[in-house]
Amino acid sequence: MAHIDQVQPPLKFIPPEFNPWVLRSMKFLSPYWLERQSAIKEIQVQHPERLVEQFAQFYQGKTRLLIAFRHPSVDDPLVLLQLFSRLLPKFAQQQHVSLPKLIHCHFLYDRGIPLWAGPWIGWLFSQLGGVPIQRGKLDLVALKTARKLLVEGKFPFAAAPEGATNGHSEIVSPIEPGVAQLGFWAMEDIENLKQEDIIILPLGLRYQYVTPPWAAIDQLLTELETNAGMAPLKLESASAVVPEINTNQTLAHLKPHEKLRYARLYRLGQNCVEILEDYYARFYQKTFKPNKASLSEPESPNEPNLKLTLSNSQDENALFRDRLQALLDTVLNVAEEFFSITPKGGVIDRCRRLEQAGWSRIYRDDLGELQTLSPLEKGLANRIAEEASLRLWHMRLVENVVAVTGQYVRQKPTVERFAETSLLMWELMARIKSGDSGQPPRLGVRQVTIKVGEPIPVSAYWTQYKQSRREAKRAVETLTAELQQVFENLITD
Repeated sequence: MAHIDQVQPPLKFIPPEFNPWVLRSMKFLSPYWLERQSAIKEIQVQHPERLVEQFAQFYQGKTRLLIAFRHPSVDDPLVLLQLFSRLLPKFAQQQHVSLPKLIHCHFLYDRGIPLWAGPWIGWLFSQLGGVPIQRGKLDLVALKTARKLLVEGKFPFAAAPEGATNGHSEIVSPIEPGVAQLGFWAMEDIENLKQEDIIILPLGLRYQYVTPPWAAIDQLLTELETNAGMAPLKLESASAVVPEINTNQTLAHLKPHEKLRYARLYRLGQNCVEILEDYYARFYQKTFKPNKASLSEPESPNEPNLKLTLSNSQDENALFRDRLQALLDTVLNVAEEFFSITPKGGVIDRCRRLEQAGWSRIYRDDLGELQTLSPLEKGLANRIAEEASLRLWHMRLVENVVAVTGQYVRQKPTVERFAETSLLMWELMARIKSGDSGQPPRLGVRQVTIKVGEPIPVSAYWTQYKQSRREAKRAVETLTAELQQVFENLITD
């Protein structure tokens, strides 16, 4: 999101106003958009019969359908639009199953998207039947709307349980309880109406390159090294940068130029952390003393294991992991101190609380009509909004660093993992340079594999959910844990 230096009116709820003509237009444009803007050439679907069966049962009035999809990329919405509007009818025809001509899904999306992508996105998502939600607070209007559409809507409902993109096709972020809770709320309504079951259908999305874009990755690494002020790394220096590169089980078989590429990525990761440590130590008077007892392990099963390290030694990995987590904690503290927020929960929870605190100072609902403010009041409101926008930059920085995972490449040095990690590092540097990450480069033509998982009936957990508040909480946790495991299984080969 671009820097804001003026107070803004309150963030209004954008009600879904489905327009079939807008959907038809998007259906027509989506193949060209996917190929030209997203460099996606092909979409493959595994177990399409499950998708056809669940949509058929929905349209026959036997179930209500909640699509839970993996969210590794900003291209996911277009991919799913192509899946539902173009591919699903073909699969149904092949299986001799009758479905309506106009197939679609209502969906949940982050209210912040129109803030950085432009107001037209808010209009488009509204016309496509989307429901915006503010992630950092209990958004009752959004939740009530989503609940109503899941129970009464003319289309199935889709949501991403991870809550946001993570840039990795083969890493699942911690699943949030919102999808499970939404399913149980809908079950309450359906039980009262004596209607059908709620079915959660998981979809796994995985992006791969049609032709490995190694040359583009090398060029991107050179750009990153230039931005970091680093001299080119020579082949003979690779083992000095990564001492165990010739003995590590997954790296030793690499060819010399591949080892050099890995060493370059490793060095960039180390350099980024060192620069940020120096920045926050010098200008925010912060010290970095990792407490291994408190930082080495996640606080809860839903807290991501934050590793930026590209090291091969276990001791070195642990040290660097602790360095990174201490850095993340410090960066968030800089923003939390400004907003007078007490750190609570995991990194993702802290980021969302900060985002909401910033929005409350930028998009003011306590000032009435802004044009009625005196010049003095308007000037002070502008100053508060600008300061909040500047402090949110620290939180955005943490979001980028959380996504960079050096173990991801070390464990399986494929072209996709190299590309994803390099692109996340590009986004981090872009945010440091300009305050906004912008549009990352497209490295090559890709294809998408969508795996349709086994349907999960919410009724299987309903008896436990109804027993008491404590059991209801456990039921939500159990269903969320099952979704986490299902998504983990969907991204495996």
